[in-house]
Amino acid sequence: MSKVAKAKASPLDEVAKSIIQQLQIDGRRSYSEIGKAIGLSEAAVRQRVQKLTDSGVMQVVAVTDPLQMGFNRQAMIGIRTNGDSRSLVQLLTEMPEVDYVVLTAGSFDILVEVVCENDDELIELLHSKIRTLPGVVETETFVYLKLHKQLYNWGTR
Repeated sequence: MSKVAKAKASPLDEVAKSIIQQLQIDGRRSYSEIGKAIGLSEAAVRQRVQKLTDSGVMQVVAVTDPLQMGFNRQAMIGIRTNGDSRSLVQLLTEMPEVDYVVLTAGSFDILVEVVCENDDELIELLHSKIRTLPGVVETETFVYLKLHKQLYNWGTR
Protein backbone atom coordinates (compact mmCIF):
# COMPACT_ATOMS: atom_id res chain seq x y z
CA MET A 1 0.00 0.00 0.00
CA SER A 2 1.39 3.43 -0.91
CA LYS A 3 2.03 6.15 1.66
CA VAL A 4 -0.87 8.14 0.23
CA ALA A 5 -3.23 5.16 0.47
CA LYS A 6 -2.13 4.57 4.07
CA ALA A 7 -2.77 8.19 4.93
CA LYS A 8 -6.31 8.03 3.56
CA ALA A 9 -6.97 4.75 5.38
CA SER A 10 -6.57 6.34 8.81
CA PRO A 11 -8.18 9.75 9.37
CA LEU A 12 -6.29 12.27 11.45
CA ASP A 13 -7.30 12.80 15.05
CA GLU A 14 -7.65 16.28 16.52
CA VAL A 15 -4.17 16.16 18.09
CA ALA A 16 -2.53 15.42 14.73
CA LYS A 17 -4.54 18.21 13.10
CA SER A 18 -3.47 20.62 15.85
CA ILE A 19 0.20 19.74 15.33
CA ILE A 20 -0.15 20.26 11.58
CA GLN A 21 -1.87 23.61 12.12
CA GLN A 22 0.96 24.74 14.42
CA LEU A 23 3.59 23.77 11.83
CA GLN A 24 1.63 25.51 9.07
CA ILE A 25 1.83 28.73 11.06
CA ASP A 26 5.60 28.30 11.48
CA GLY A 27 7.40 25.20 10.23
CA ARG A 28 10.37 26.06 12.46
CA ARG A 29 8.33 26.06 15.65
CA SER A 30 9.94 23.89 18.31
CA TYR A 31 8.29 20.74 19.61
CA SER A 32 8.28 22.35 23.03
CA GLU A 33 6.33 25.38 21.74
CA ILE A 34 3.88 23.16 19.89
CA GLY A 35 3.41 21.03 23.00
CA LYS A 36 2.62 24.09 25.12
CA ALA A 37 0.10 25.32 22.54
CA ILE A 38 -1.79 22.03 22.31
CA GLY A 39 -1.20 20.47 25.74
CA LEU A 40 1.33 17.73 24.98
CA SER A 41 4.87 17.04 26.09
CA GLU A 42 7.77 17.81 23.78
CA ALA A 43 8.46 14.06 23.45
CA ALA A 44 4.84 13.34 22.51
CA VAL A 45 4.91 16.04 19.83
CA ARG A 46 8.22 14.72 18.47
CA GLN A 47 6.75 11.20 18.25
CA ARG A 48 3.57 12.45 16.56
CA VAL A 49 5.49 14.54 14.02
CA GLN A 50 7.71 11.56 13.21
CA LYS A 51 4.65 9.37 12.69
CA LEU A 52 3.01 11.99 10.43
CA THR A 53 6.14 12.36 8.29
CA ASP A 54 6.93 8.62 8.16
CA SER A 55 3.39 7.85 7.01
CA GLY A 56 3.57 10.47 4.24
CA VAL A 57 0.70 12.52 5.68
CA MET A 58 2.96 15.54 6.14
CA GLN A 59 6.25 16.99 4.98
CA VAL A 60 8.10 19.81 6.69
CA VAL A 61 9.92 21.73 3.95
CA ALA A 62 11.20 25.18 3.08
CA VAL A 63 9.09 26.71 0.31
CA THR A 64 10.96 29.23 -1.80
CA ASP A 65 9.89 31.90 -4.25
CA PRO A 66 11.09 30.58 -7.65
CA LEU A 67 11.66 34.12 -8.98
CA GLN A 68 14.03 34.97 -6.13
CA MET A 69 15.85 31.67 -6.71
CA GLY A 70 16.58 32.54 -10.37
CA PHE A 71 13.72 30.55 -11.93
CA ASN A 72 12.01 33.22 -14.01
CA ARG A 73 9.64 30.96 -15.94
CA GLN A 74 6.95 28.76 -14.47
CA ALA A 75 4.33 26.96 -16.51
CA MET A 76 1.64 24.32 -16.32
CA ILE A 77 1.74 21.86 -19.19
CA GLY A 78 -1.29 19.83 -20.17
CA ILE A 79 -0.36 16.54 -21.84
CA ARG A 80 -2.58 14.32 -23.96
CA THR A 81 -1.41 10.73 -24.29
CA ASN A 82 -2.21 7.50 -26.03
CA GLY A 83 -2.24 4.25 -24.15
CA ASP A 84 -1.54 3.89 -20.44
CA SER A 85 -0.34 7.25 -19.13
CA ARG A 86 0.93 5.83 -15.81
CA SER A 87 4.34 4.89 -17.27
CA LEU A 88 4.64 8.38 -18.73
CA VAL A 89 3.91 9.85 -15.29
CA GLN A 90 6.94 8.00 -13.91
CA LEU A 91 9.22 9.46 -16.61
CA LEU A 92 7.92 12.96 -15.94
CA THR A 93 8.47 12.69 -12.18
CA GLU A 94 12.16 11.97 -12.81
CA MET A 95 12.73 15.30 -14.59
CA PRO A 96 14.35 17.90 -12.29
CA GLU A 97 12.44 20.78 -13.92
CA VAL A 98 9.09 19.17 -13.07
CA ASP A 99 7.77 19.92 -9.57
CA TYR A 100 4.17 18.71 -9.84
CA VAL A 101 2.64 15.79 -11.73
CA VAL A 102 -0.98 14.66 -11.63
CA LEU A 103 -3.09 12.23 -13.63
CA THR A 104 -6.33 13.93 -14.58
CA ALA A 105 -9.73 13.27 -16.12
CA GLY A 106 -10.77 15.75 -18.74
CA SER A 107 -9.20 17.23 -21.82
CA PHE A 108 -5.68 16.43 -20.56
CA ASP A 109 -4.45 13.08 -19.27
CA ILE A 110 -1.60 14.60 -17.26
CA LEU A 111 -0.79 18.03 -15.86
CA VAL A 112 2.78 18.96 -14.96
CA GLU A 113 4.08 22.15 -13.42
CA VAL A 114 7.59 23.15 -14.42
CA VAL A 115 10.06 25.68 -13.11
CA CYS A 116 12.73 26.94 -15.52
CA GLU A 117 15.39 29.63 -15.48
CA ASN A 118 14.10 31.24 -18.67
CA ASP A 119 12.05 30.78 -21.82
CA ASP A 120 14.92 29.06 -23.66
CA GLU A 121 15.05 26.39 -20.95
CA LEU A 122 11.26 25.95 -21.18
CA ILE A 123 11.48 25.55 -24.98
CA GLU A 124 14.26 22.98 -24.60
CA LEU A 125 12.30 21.07 -21.96
CA LEU A 126 9.18 20.98 -24.13
CA HIS A 127 10.80 20.04 -27.43
CA SER A 128 13.70 17.83 -26.34
CA LYS A 129 12.36 16.15 -23.24
CA ILE A 130 8.58 16.16 -22.80
CA ARG A 131 7.31 15.96 -26.40
CA THR A 132 9.77 13.18 -27.25
CA LEU A 133 8.53 10.86 -24.49
CA PRO A 134 6.71 7.71 -25.62
CA GLY A 135 2.95 8.17 -25.47
CA VAL A 136 2.90 11.97 -25.69
CA VAL A 137 0.40 12.96 -28.39
CA GLU A 138 -0.03 16.66 -27.70
CA THR A 139 0.94 19.33 -25.17
CA GLU A 140 -0.48 22.69 -24.27
CA THR A 141 1.58 25.10 -22.21
CA PHE A 142 0.12 27.67 -19.83
CA VAL A 143 2.86 30.18 -18.98
CA TYR A 144 2.49 31.83 -15.59
CA LEU A 145 2.49 35.61 -15.91
CA LYS A 146 2.04 36.43 -12.22
CA LEU A 147 1.41 34.28 -9.19
CA HIS A 148 -1.28 35.82 -7.01
CA LYS A 149 -1.84 33.16 -4.38
CA GLN A 150 0.03 30.09 -3.20
CA LEU A 151 -0.85 28.70 0.21
CA TYR A 152 -0.28 25.35 1.86
CA ASN A 153 -2.54 25.75 4.88
CA TRP A 154 -5.52 23.75 3.62
CA GLY A 155 -4.29 20.50 5.16
CA THR A 156 -6.55 20.26 8.20
CA ARG A 157 -9.88 21.57 6.96
